[in-house]
Amino acid sequence: MSINLIKLSVGSESIESMARWQTSARARGPDGQPRHVTRMWPRREAELLNGGSIYWVVKGVLLCRQPILRLDEVVRADGIRRCGIVLKPGLIPVIPTPRRPFQGWRYLPSEDAPMDMDPARASEARLPTELSVALAEIGVL
Repeated sequence: MSINLIKLSVGSESIESMARWQTSARARGPDGQPRHVTRMWPRREAELLNGGSIYWVVKGVLLCRQPILRLDEVVRADGIRRCGIVLKPGLIPVIPTPRRPFQGWRYLPSEDAPMDMDPARASEARLPTELSVALAEIGVL
């Protein structure tokens, strides 16, 4: 059985801006893979590593996901142990879903996760985030 995480992508304006951030040296671990460092170590590690993804909320809309490859221990200059969530490169667009703000990350059961966008539509131009939010709120997306 697998479980997912859901996380706000603070500072991102779009999937494209998030993808640019993840190519920066600051967003990558020593192995070059993108990672997200968090204070708390997930207690449901085995379920996350059994096919789980991190679902990213950008400007109030859940827009994409990334498969989780592994969890690495990260110790910064302050000596505090943190969790580095190592992610598969590339963002997978999902059906836009509005989400209210929250702090940290939350578990997201697979049955509650939005479906991936149809790959046949991947080449279509993405709607602006604000328009995606409005359409998702009225149930069009």
